[in-house]
Amino acid sequence: MSRLAKDGKKTLPIRQTALQLVNGERQKDWTEEVNRIFEFVRDKVRYVRDVRGVETLQTPEKTLEFGQGDCDDKSTLLASLLESIGHPTRFVAIGFKPDHYAHVYVETKIGANWIGLETTEPVDMGWQPKGVVSRLVYFN
Repeated sequence: MSRLAKDGKKTLPIRQTALQLVNGERQKDWTEEVNRIFEFVRDKVRYVRDVRGVETLQTPEKTLEFGQGDCDDKSTLLASLLESIGHPTRFVAIGFKPDHYAHVYVETKIGANWIGLETTEPVDMGWQPKGVVSRLVYFN
């Protein structure tokens, strides 16, 4: 995922989409930039499960083109969009059983704080899942 996000952030479709999404926002309003991109991925990219019994991973460009993907696809797209306009990101893998990871989402740093960006649920920026037993953070 990290490699896909690093490669994706340098592509024209990703950078162009990010720039279009934040066009019209006040300069240096980092919170609003992040929120605009987060809401786009949350609301405009449909969650769809992987092929039954097969873990797949799309490039951010394909997720943008298809307008659909699972949690890792949406997270990779979100990280690429944010990184393409200078926002640091990291991936957070979580599970609800010890040493078992079942979901991933993105966090971005605004000021001194890392903010959760869960795109598979209708929640606001900053929301954190409840009941997490396993948590693994890896930087992009």
